[in-house]
Amino acid sequence: MAALTLGFTGMDASTESELRRAFEQALPVAGGGWQLVPDTHADYVVVDMDSMYGPMSWLRLHAAGKHVVGLTAAPRTQTPYRIGRPVEPDELARLLRDIREANGVAAEPVAAPGPSAPTPAPTPVAVTPSQPSGMTPSPQPEDQLPEERPAHAAAAELPANPEAITEPAAVAEEPPSVAVGQVLPAAPSIEPTAAPSAPADTPRPVAPAAPLRDAEPRTLAEWLASGRLRGRLRFAQGDASVLIDADQRQYYGASSLKPVTPLFERDATLADFEAVSPDVWSAQTAALGTAQPLSRLVWYGALLAGEGRVAPGYEADERFRLLKWPQTEREFPKHFRIATAMMKGPATVKEIAEASSVPESEVADFVNASLATGFAEPFREPEPEPETSKSGGLFGRLRGR
Repeated sequence: MAALTLGFTGMDASTESELRRAFEQALPVAGGGWQLVPDTHADYVVVDMDSMYGPMSWLRLHAAGKHVVGLTAAPRTQTPYRIGRPVEPDELARLLRDIREANGVAAEPVAAPGPSAPTPAPTPVAVTPSQPSGMTPSPQPEDQLPEERPAHAAAAELPANPEAITEPAAVAEEPPSVAVGQVLPAAPSIEPTAAPSAPADTPRPVAPAAPLRDAEPRTLAEWLASGRLRGRLRFAQGDASVLIDADQRQYYGASSLKPVTPLFERDATLADFEAVSPDVWSAQTAALGTAQPLSRLVWYGALLAGEGRVAPGYEADERFRLLKWPQTEREFPKHFRIATAMMKGPATVKEIAEASSVPESEVADFVNASLATGFAEPFREPEPEPETSKSGGLFGRLRGR
């Protein structure tokens, strides 16, 4: 059987160079059977799902019947295959071998160099720092939406400041954005509540995540957004529970979100957060697997909090826009359509619902979750340019004579 073909798209040049180097190292380990070709001719295509245009590339390739491999720092992706970031040649070799064997392609013998053939010294390679996740300086032209092409650039302008587009953390992360305070009320900071343990586990100070308010948090979502939790804690309701590392902004629990829904349906006090000792923490987290970003729970709490209505503080006819592509959840497949519609430009909940064919209640919930985690913001029309600045310069002064 002919060799399988692999291509790259939806990524910047430095990321593609990194993948090519990893492929060259992984191919002999994987047993061969692969060939690099342009993405338009490839059976399997690697797409940078963390870039702004990656999900659009995936949508185009999926419609064309291609097999898509998602490159992402997140533990999950909507593509059938995944490569973690940073790219590890061993991980890529395992993926190439598994796909080759599943397609019945025999391994190719790897010829060892003869005794008289000296092994060439490796050529130093200058590694160019990759662009922050969520930004693609040179997207593929076919991945651009009509509104993002030069003729329509002014109508659908995305922020040019890199600091306005932040990378969704895979492990450690920043506290939730200020927008959380508008969706989930916050409360003043207090002293650490976790029981003291070994000196190495002493929590470091964490700034409040949202504007201070007098209201006491009432739910798990509000506590997570308040910045008042410290240390390693357990929160449970019936059979549902999570282990929270408030200082590292991580949690351990079910890989999907819907099983933890009961945690957001009850009122919570500070006493409901049980401090966990270091030995119990180590044993239980080892059984639960990889840590997940606490912002994922904040996102889900905000998704449930509005119950189909835009959060207080925002108007129903207000326009919203995505700052970058969010990490959509497999449990909510309609969110991909909502995000695709929002990427076209600022729009109201009603306009987004019509463009995505999704009920307005689900759009409102998605907007709330995106606002709470900093993926979206309300759109404000820019202030009109002052008349004095329009008539400045030499020609303006000449006209004023």
